[in-house]
Parts: sequence; structure tokens; C-alpha cells
Amino acid sequence: MLMTRRAENAGTARTTGPASVVAVLLALIDEGFDRRSWHGTNLRGALRGMTPARALWRPGRTRHNIGELVTHAACWKYTVRRRLTGEKRGSFALPGSNFFPAPRTATQTDRRDNVALLTREHRRLRDAAERLEDRDLARPVGRGQDTIGGWFGASPPTTCITRVRSS
Repeated sequence: MLMTRRAENAGTARTTGPASVVAVLLALIDEGFDRRSWHGTNLRGALRGMTPARALWRPGRTRHNIGELVTHAACWKYTVRRRLTGEKRGSFALPGSNFFPAPRTATQTDRRDNVALLTREHRRLRDAAERLEDRDLARPVGRGQDTIGGWFGASPPTTCITRVRSS
């Protein structure tokens, strides 16, 4: 059984009772995006202080840059939310799908706009996940055998951005 923990004095923890699976899912979604995490830097932390030049730098000729990874992550947060809610395709803020080519030059405003898009899509995904009940996680979605619970896991863009940034 999953249990929630509440921080007490100086790093000790006390079990407070059973946690819903959705509550744990929400905690993991938060941890991967903008909350303190066990795995190191979360996605927002990896983007903090990013300059436009660094966001456009490519680690290799055919590799994606950080700007493209940011819009890719925003697009997939949109896609998962849309599938959770049953919304129709076509309402993402940018034309296209999956990876969006970055411009050759960018300003700090462009970079901020991309991070704002990511943050907006994250909040909308989290709001949709918050409306779930535990039993919804076993519900099949889409054309395959996927379930809602099977979609959620680690956030690969965090790892990619951290690696590109440290190159």
C-alpha cells in the first residue's frame, strides 16, 4: 500500500496514512517539473538561467537543441492532457507536432515565451490529472492497449536538457 509522508523536524518523516494513486502521481508530476526532486535537477531547474544562445546550441549536426526539447516537452504535455480529457487535436499553440524547428536566432523574449508555453501546458496537464480518480488510471485510452496510468513516468526532456547543458 502506498503511504504519504509528512516532513517533521530536521529531515525525519512520519507516515500519515494511505495515499491515493492519483495523489502520488501528482507528486511525481510536480517533482519532475518544478518541485524538489530526489533525482536531481527538475525540468524547470534545468532551464533556469538559460541564455538564448545556449538554448539554440546543438550538441551535434542532427541533434535537437534545448529550445526544441522545450517545445517538444510542451507538445507532449498537451498531447497527454488532450488524451486524458478527450479533446480533439489541433489546439496546440504552435503549428506542427512532436519536434518544432528552432529559429536560427532567438531573443530572451523568445526563450521566455517557450518556457511560458511549457509551464502553461504543464499546469493544464496537472489540472487534468488532478481531476482523475484512482480507478481512471486503469481505463484504456486511444487505439492501443495503453492505460492512463501507463503513460506517466520519468521526464526524458529533463535528462536531455541537463546533458546538453553540461556539454
